[in-house]
Amino acid sequence: MNLVKKISMFSFAALVMTSCGDGKKTEEEVVATDSTEVVIEEAEMVQPTTIVDVAVGNENFSTLVAAVKAAGLVETLSSEGPFTVFAPTNEAFSKLPAGTVDNLLKPENVEKLKSVLTYHVVAGKFEAAAVIDAINKNNGKFTVTTVQGGKIDLSLKDGKVVLTDANGNSSTVAMADVAASNGVIHAIDTVVMPK
Repeated sequence: MNLVKKISMFSFAALVMTSCGDGKKTEEEVVATDSTEVVIEEAEMVQPTTIVDVAVGNENFSTLVAAVKAAGLVETLSSEGPFTVFAPTNEAFSKLPAGTVDNLLKPENVEKLKSVLTYHVVAGKFEAAAVIDAINKNNGKFTVTTVQGGKIDLSLKDGKVVLTDANGNSSTVAMADVAASNGVIHAIDTVVMPK
């Protein structure tokens, strides 16, 4: 009986001290009851992250984010979708001839920029397994139509998905299946270009 009273008093004191504190909650609160501990974890409210949110949160996509903003595509790529985005990394943009990115970002080239960016987007959510399956079921090559209206051929090389653009240039998926609330991102190592 005495032990139960002591535990109850310690529990009550801990609760009073917690409620009289500065109002901040810790990650965990431990409440003693009898001789057992019950851990109550603070629930986090997770906001859905769109394709744009994911790109903004990754420093490897800073050039892409700047381009999406300049083209006025933030709202589109934040919409419900779903979309599959073959997202060029900063390194991919750096492979373009000198001055190409700066030229595309000029206000007078906004339509060309939109065309290039939407050429990297496919309507629907296609995770890596589905892409590989489609390639294998179509004799090693699967052609997708982009939001821009052009086509990209998808194939496999050394187990990685390769994109071949309308000009015959290729890009390899460097990282697949980056999840977003409105689709999926596959990071690519080279910018693909429409005709």
